Amino acid sequence: MFLSPHAHATSRLLVNYPEPYRSQILDYLFMPNFGASLHILKVEIGGDGQSTDGTEPSHMHYENDENYFRGYEWWLMKEAKKRNPNIKLIGLPWAFPGWIGRGQNWPYNHPDVTVYYIVSWILGAKQYHNLDIDYIGIWNERSFNCKYIKLLRYTLDKRGLQRVKIIASDNMWEPISFFMMVDSELHKVVDIIGAHYPGTKTVASALATQKKLWASEDYSTFNDEVGAGCWARILNQNYVNGNMTSTIAWNLVASYYEALPFGRDGLMTAQEPWSGYYAVEGPIWITAHTTQFTHPGWHYLQVDGHLEDGGSYVALTDGLGNLTIIIETMTYRHSQCIRPPLLPFIVSPQKATFYLKGSFVSKYLCICLLHFFSLCFLSLQVHEGMFSLNLDVDEVYTLTTLMTGRKGTYPDPPQSKPFPSNYKDDFNIRNPPFSEAPYFADQTGIFEYFVNTSDPGDHIFTLRQVVIQRPITWASDADQAISIIGDFKWVNVTITCDVYIEHLGNGGVFIAGRVNNGGIYVRCSKGLFFWVFADGTYRVTGDLSGEEVLMKGMSGVRARVWHTLTLNLKGSSASGLLNGYPLWENVTLSETSHGWAAIGTRSFEFAQFDNFHVEAS
Repeated sequence: MFLSPHAHATSRLLVNYPEPYRSQILDYLFMPNFGASLHILKVEIGGDGQSTDGTEPSHMHYENDENYFRGYEWWLMKEAKKRNPNIKLIGLPWAFPGWIGRGQNWPYNHPDVTVYYIVSWILGAKQYHNLDIDYIGIWNERSFNCKYIKLLRYTLDKRGLQRVKIIASDNMWEPISFFMMVDSELHKVVDIIGAHYPGTKTVASALATQKKLWASEDYSTFNDEVGAGCWARILNQNYVNGNMTSTIAWNLVASYYEALPFGRDGLMTAQEPWSGYYAVEGPIWITAHTTQFTHPGWHYLQVDGHLEDGGSYVALTDGLGNLTIIIETMTYRHSQCIRPPLLPFIVSPQKATFYLKGSFVSKYLCICLLHFFSLCFLSLQVHEGMFSLNLDVDEVYTLTTLMTGRKGTYPDPPQSKPFPSNYKDDFNIRNPPFSEAPYFADQTGIFEYFVNTSDPGDHIFTLRQVVIQRPITWASDADQAISIIGDFKWVNVTITCDVYIEHLGNGGVFIAGRVNNGGIYVRCSKGLFFWVFADGTYRVTGDLSGEEVLMKGMSGVRARVWHTLTLNLKGSSASGLLNGYPLWENVTLSETSHGWAAIGTRSFEFAQFDNFHVEAS
């Protein structure tokens, strides 16, 4: 039995939390017998492309480039291992850097190249961070390739990575199950069949493979009481109805701007590093009902699992005499997940009687009761292997021989506050702890700290966009690179930033305000975008794609020279300055009334930014 969350671009803001709050959040997620006590951590293998709420940097932006310190997934895995050395680690790619496709938006035309890329990530995890990756996936919710999977297994074995197990295909039960049944070699190399949002059901062909079945992505639901109920229901019923022995939640922690897609769909909420505020939501304690009283290596007992008047139960043992039973009585109204659709059902209060058999009858069992959202231990009398419980609706109960669980607590975090209305960053940090600047959330492209050794002094430390070829995308990434920051509710703002176009030909950069879209919808972003180009022109557009031109003209801007852009947005009017002098004014804003600030580039190109300043009123 495993319980696990996804961590990818949704953990973006977590790294910027000040101590002690960052460590407290991590404790609630990973510390055994404290909070969620997670068994597995599944992370994105960054591929420079959009993966729902942002982009994550690749360890190989270019073919001759390797860097195993970009991004924050390495840090997150190490923090998880620090708290629980037994936690299992999964890596899965969403996107791939463009060079892997050799000019095509496809990772399988040259499977040897893709295998080299993935295996390098696994080896880098060990070499640079002493992290052992336990499982590796193929391509999140996209096609799989049998030749690639077989070559991946062969290469893993050849490089001494026999312990790394393969999960396929992180999509649906089919067609991977069918291919495994007709291809004995494929059947041999795939260890686990992983399906996404299975609705607690499996299919006959998946069962016929006799492989382990996992809900390798599930939940994805707003973390209120209904979300907690969704999580409670599927944790049990994925096994009861579908024989799935692991359920992996997307996502680990809602640590991204809430107005991005699927806001607050994490097990807990930590989206305000500037204030230190976080919230331990219901799904954390729902998770604890299972994870604090089972461990990897425990196995499910083959029982029916359905309660007579609705709800379900599962029973697990370590094979050494310990027993844990988890019961859920979630109603339809309080347990709907975001997907798939849930057919109505009825759950009623009931008295349930359980009969323990075999070795569990012959010994005294100190069975305790763990009540929903509280750790209230109650002795439960067992007579000759039989006991009864009165079960209410919308509750979770854990009955266990273990006495290790507790509801961990910390003092309340600081009060919630909006993003600072006056924010500056000069990027002047010689040895940054992470490759990204605080609070900037890349949506297409990758913006990294950069040391500009050729600069005479004013712009040695900058932020640089580094993706110069469109990645093999998972989502519909924009054709322009963009990183957002700030408060989605901002209306009147003044944004100033120094910009440096590196591309002599058709290079260009922008600053923007009232940006209204990101994540998988980034191509649809509207707002007010102030562009300057290497050919000496400028444009003001109402959209990221640059199609809605509100004003244009000559600016005199040149490539490889620093310039300062200023954008003023007030009410329905906008104006722009270049190097402190008015360049355009009286542009009317009609479509977006509020949104983030942003910086970006015309295309996938090198460009630098410095001395960013936003002031909202």
